[in-house]
Amino acid sequence: MNSFVPNFTPTFAQAWWLLSIAIFFEICGTVCMRLSEGFTRPTPSVLIFLFYAISFALNTFVIKVLGLSVVYAVWSGAGTVVTAAIGILYFKEPATAVKLASIGLVVIGVMGVHASARA
Repeated sequence: MNSFVPNFTPTFAQAWWLLSIAIFFEICGTVCMRLSEGFTRPTPSVLIFLFYAISFALNTFVIKVLGLSVVYAVWSGAGTVVTAAIGILYFKEPATAVKLASIGLVVIGVMGVHASARA
């Protein structure tokens, strides 16, 4: 079956690097959601879709090596934690105790999924 995407399977180390890059683009896309001001600003509005497309494309390759549960847990968890930090530090959102504790629980959950996959 012919495809417009090359048949690429990353090594284990490459998969983790690609996942890191995918997380970066996911965070960029999410920040652009805020910057688009409800799709009223064209550049960040377009960048949302571009950044998420890159992130999803990279995840497609990473899932071949690391597995769906680990990739999605790490991708969404890391994205959530970093995006929350950007919200607090850059957009001056309140850093309540409940918010910080919840972010900690996300980190613990991602670590648990990753640990269970290694066992």
